Amino acid sequence: MCLLLFAYDHHPCYRLVLAANRDEYFDRPAAPAAFWPDCPQLLAGRDLSRMGTWLGITRGGRFAALTNYRDASREVPAARSRGELVSEYLCGAQHPRGYLEAVSGRAALYPGFSLLAGSRDGLWYYSSAGGQLQEIGPGLYGLSNHLLNTPWPKVVRCRERMAACLVRTGKLVPEALFSFLSDEAYAADAELPDTGVGLEWERILSAPFIRSPGYGTRSSTVLLIDRQGRVFFCERTFRQGEDRWSEVVYEFELAASNSGEE
Repeated sequence: MCLLLFAYDHHPCYRLVLAANRDEYFDRPAAPAAFWPDCPQLLAGRDLSRMGTWLGITRGGRFAALTNYRDASREVPAARSRGELVSEYLCGAQHPRGYLEAVSGRAALYPGFSLLAGSRDGLWYYSSAGGQLQEIGPGLYGLSNHLLNTPWPKVVRCRERMAACLVRTGKLVPEALFSFLSDEAYAADAELPDTGVGLEWERILSAPFIRSPGYGTRSSTVLLIDRQGRVFFCERTFRQGEDRWSEVVYEFELAASNSGEE
């Protein structure tokens, strides 16, 4: 997952509003979002090469999402898959803060990442690059391949467009969120960060929706959790070189809080 925009406890009708793009190599196999046979409470896509995930939610209200921290100068030999951090949390029962505290002790085993983990008790954020562990308060946030709310052009642009969507005090229209996730415009060269990948790649990666030979935006996800515990989850999966997408939609109510999950 490489672009996350989310509003937490910020809208009168929704506890969480999230719009996200996952960027990855097209030759890395993945399954679209579904409930997992080996973890039936979990709804998520799946990386079929390492069997983890980038974003998911459980019927009991546990939520997690991950983005990579881009730093071409840092390599982790024989690194573990970051996707296991998401699936491990979602298939477990640990409090989000306690889980992220435990993750911070083994963060060096993974390439750089930022991780969100939440439950009915709250939402927390940890960055392996900044060593930051913080509770997320009410507000609108953006996260790409750096730290939370780092003002990269696509983060700023998409936060502004999401803020415009949230002006509506009634039911949100998912298509309005998908509209800015599909933005392919590059940022101006003067606004680009320097993460060590070279100017041409900085340009390509500056778009919210990435297209390039062999690498790009593989899926877009909109997740809404309203104040009554109703969940709307829509994922669009893209194939290389095609403008069409396949789509899955799930709607369900969160299970009662005494179901064994936090």
